[in-house]
Amino acid sequence: MTKWAGRTAVELAEAVRREEVTPREVVAEHLARIAEADGRVGAFRVVRAAAALEEADAVGARSDLARLPLAGVPVAVKDNVPVRGESTRNGSAATSTAPAAEDHVTVARLRAAGAVVVGLTHVPELCVFGTTDGVHGTARNPWDPTRTAGGSSGGSAAAVAAGLVPIALGNDGMGSLRIPAAHCGLIGLKPGSGRIPFELGGGWFGMSEHGPLATTAADARLMFSVLAGESVENSRGDGSDGGDDAGALAPGRRTGRLTIAFSTRSPIAGVRVGAAYAGLARRAARTLSGAGHHVANAHPPYPLSFGAVVLARWTGGVAQDAEGLDPRLLAPRTRRHARIGRLAGRLGMFRTDHRAALNERLEPFFDEYDVLLTPALARPGPAAGAWHERGWSANVLANTVCSPMTPPWNLSGRPALAMPFGSLPSGLPGSVQLVGRPGSEHQLLDLAAQLEALHPWRRTAPSGRPAPTVSDASTAL
Repeated sequence: MTKWAGRTAVELAEAVRREEVTPREVVAEHLARIAEADGRVGAFRVVRAAAALEEADAVGARSDLARLPLAGVPVAVKDNVPVRGESTRNGSAATSTAPAAEDHVTVARLRAAGAVVVGLTHVPELCVFGTTDGVHGTARNPWDPTRTAGGSSGGSAAAVAAGLVPIALGNDGMGSLRIPAAHCGLIGLKPGSGRIPFELGGGWFGMSEHGPLATTAADARLMFSVLAGESVENSRGDGSDGGDDAGALAPGRRTGRLTIAFSTRSPIAGVRVGAAYAGLARRAARTLSGAGHHVANAHPPYPLSFGAVVLARWTGGVAQDAEGLDPRLLAPRTRRHARIGRLAGRLGMFRTDHRAALNERLEPFFDEYDVLLTPALARPGPAAGAWHERGWSANVLANTVCSPMTPPWNLSGRPALAMPFGSLPSGLPGSVQLVGRPGSEHQLLDLAAQLEALHPWRRTAPSGRPAPTVSDASTAL
């Protein structure tokens, strides 16, 4: 019997459109895979087994099935995004248990394209931190369940990396898509400002964007196009212009010869990038140079004040999200984070247009370079464990030393993508980050597809390794 769990979203949708398999059969196989494997990784807070099968039948009965870009594709949704009929807990005991009355626009677009929501995935409380654990559960890295899956889209990343779903919806306010993508060996695309409607609270002063988590550039492109409301009818989802093999994206087809800056300099003063992470990015730079791109060692002009500015907006955004919630039901680290954000507001730290100021500094750099290539991470991710029970300082330090490379592109509103490249000495997947000019999401995806063809990766983690007990998973960095 043909196995459908583990196929890409592009392959699944094509098979459903050709009537080689029904949406119900595809969804049922993925639900069986979730039942078998999610105990090891802890990706899902809610699995919508019965509802997903009913919705798969509805997709199969649609008169436009042959034109649906995501026909019958199972998708997971981050648990801070409303899904009709399900509660949106946002990783907290303080949030409402009432079911959402309507789908968020991103979920509505996925469903309109034929996708089936199989479940909601774990997040840290209010999506604050780069580890995914809390009162509802802990998401572990499928490549090594003793390590965190990252955060805050950690459950979504774990679901895709474990092969439980081919694609998942996440969002990114300071790296919340790219950090778990980097830990789990996935592509995570944070689109530029305004490319996909956000419409969730204050969005951390405009720093947050929704985006896809996927195992291939083709899947990431297809999902991004659906989320952005772009026309994807007759799209192969591979970024090619038709003709030969989709994987053979040669330099000069869609990517052209790009001018690429390569930098391992941390945007946050005092935080250094580890040698293994810098070395993988350097290898990626050599690969792109060998493919015909012009690659130069050049560093963006990050301001010395960047760390303080981002901390203020990070904490201030959480203070907004915590309004109206019972503070007694919030974890101590979340309460302190929100307190600091309220103090930052009283000190007037949000009166300056920091986005405009940063982009004024960055503009000459991106006038010279089409794309910036950096490491996606700077250090190994923390061990999986009860980080929500630890102090605020320990959490902030663990996040900052691990992932300083992602926040500038939230503040500036520029598109940024994390993607697999090579492996670390630990055996975990390596990752690099690509950053572009406003509106360059497809250019970044083209470049990711080229790197994928030149330097392919294993799409999902090997299965079968048991989850450790709590005592097995140290909370040390």
